[in-house]
Amino acid sequence: MNIPITQSKKWQKLQENLGEISHFESTDDYQFLAIEKHTKAGNYLFLPYGPVAETKEGFKKAISKLESIAKESNAIFIRIEPMLPEFAKILPKNSKKTKDIEPAETWILDLPQQENGQAVSPALKSLLPSRLYRYYKNREKQGITVETSHNPEDIKYLLKLQKALATKKGITTFTENYLKTELEQSFATLYLLKKDHNILAAGLVFDDEETKTRYNLQGAQSEEGRPLHATGILTIQLILDAVNKGYKTFDFWGIAPEGADKNHPWYGFTAFKKTFNGREQKYAGTYDIILNPTKYKLITALKKLKKLIH
Repeated sequence: MNIPITQSKKWQKLQENLGEISHFESTDDYQFLAIEKHTKAGNYLFLPYGPVAETKEGFKKAISKLESIAKESNAIFIRIEPMLPEFAKILPKNSKKTKDIEPAETWILDLPQQENGQAVSPALKSLLPSRLYRYYKNREKQGITVETSHNPEDIKYLLKLQKALATKKGITTFTENYLKTELEQSFATLYLLKKDHNILAAGLVFDDEETKTRYNLQGAQSEEGRPLHATGILTIQLILDAVNKGYKTFDFWGIAPEGADKNHPWYGFTAFKKTFNGREQKYAGTYDIILNPTKYKLITALKKLKKLIH
């Protein structure tokens, strides 16, 4: 099974460090990590990009097991995100499509292996936008350096850039504690792009040794970094390092839905990601399996009220 990092034991450890209760199960037919989430009306189970199964039979078995866990924990509903779109067709009748939590579409680079010890082989170079690659090659002449960190205190550099971006784009960011806890994990690395001791861009990546995948989860650049193409330079470094580690896949972690216009908050991010010669990957999206219709309606109403107040 092609298991995403969000359905792994590594992700469960992250949830435990965040103080969350979770349920993990792995069989020959399926694997899932269900995280307990809490609202004023009650709790529910959330499976980011899960449950994972290769067959419809395995998927049905996973749903059955999840329903048992949900009943034992008095969950109002189960929020799932099947990776295979065809699984959406065999969901229980008490299921409902809801707003996507994790991106339902992403951009993937299938990474070539190094050839003859070359840092950048012709196959790898073909994946990179030629204009951005020129900026990358000239970075040292511009006095630009790239550093990596595993020090949770350094997350402040990423958070500062993200807050500025969030204000501009009208999007939300994770808390400092959440990002720090992520960086404390063995699979996380923070990249910092610098010029004259100023942070031009920052990016947080997750590396999955089992699937040989690098996930490009969090990133932002400063206004000073924009004319220097800081994000482009940093992204190329992330990709080259993934190739040097022998990884097979670079996951950009989300693009705007197909047909999204310029008003979509991810429009600019998506246009940038698609300058890399990759492929689109579609998932089923987010669905709720409703176990308590009355309380589910209450949660929905409270959510709408909160949105209206904001």
